[in-house]
Amino acid sequence: MDRRNLIIAGAAALLGLLAVYLANSWFSGVEQRQERAAAEMQMVRVAVAGQDMEFGTQLTSDNVRLASWPADSVPQGAYREAEVQNLISAGHVAIRPIARGEPILLSRISTRAVLSANIPGDMRAVTVPVDAVSGVAGFVTPGDVVDVLLTRQIPGDGANSDDKMVNVIMENIQVLAMDLRAGEQNTDATQSKTATLLVDPQGAQKLALATQVGRLSLALRNVENQLAANTRRVITTRDLGGGVYLPARRSSGGSSVPPAQVIPASGGTVAAAPRRPIGPAMTVVRGTEASIHEVQRYAR
Repeated sequence: MDRRNLIIAGAAALLGLLAVYLANSWFSGVEQRQERAAAEMQMVRVAVAGQDMEFGTQLTSDNVRLASWPADSVPQGAYREAEVQNLISAGHVAIRPIARGEPILLSRISTRAVLSANIPGDMRAVTVPVDAVSGVAGFVTPGDVVDVLLTRQIPGDGANSDDKMVNVIMENIQVLAMDLRAGEQNTDATQSKTATLLVDPQGAQKLALATQVGRLSLALRNVENQLAANTRRVITTRDLGGGVYLPARRSSGGSSVPPAQVIPASGGTVAAAPRRPIGPAMTVVRGTEASIHEVQRYAR
């Protein structure tokens, strides 16, 4: 009996030691994971906006503050604690809107509040005229993306002043400014007379020429839609439908007005409607064809 108790006691001791070992291993693993997480989440202090900054706002000690930021996710171009004093004393201004609490980045500030600081080195800014209609009723604001449409006269000797054509000459173009507005935060509809667009050098040439040969219009598009649409087709006045043509009235008295002529939308030959009789008439049916004959009046 004593031997059996000793065996049970020994087995229990072994199980206890095994449990302690496993518990220590588990807790050691948790501590190591926490240490690694703490190292990864090591915080540093970076300069952020203490209040909302619009285009041209100068950076001062009143609107710049320090905030803790994870060391492994500090944005490129951010200013750390040791660089804040130089940032403020250099007289930098915001060239793009900076929201409160957002890190102040090198790409969003400059020593001059000029629009050219927003233009990449291989791009150009071109200003084109717009109005309430061509500018989407003032709802186009800086930061939006638009397509540029050109309406002009159809070339050729056979075209008249009413023969117009429109096509998309540029797609997915960023708007830098509307009139003198360069801030992205102002989204109120405002009627503008000019729009400044960000294009490549060839696009700048196309816009400069387009302003001389026709009328430009902006088509506002979803900023997240980067897919090119099927805009190669040129739209003309014949694509608008209709096709009814009324000739001018004759000046001679007593003559009847010629019937309306219908021009097919496909551009086919002109078909004239049959002339309606003025006086009494009778219809003669021969087989499946019917014809109208006027009845002459004779005086008694």
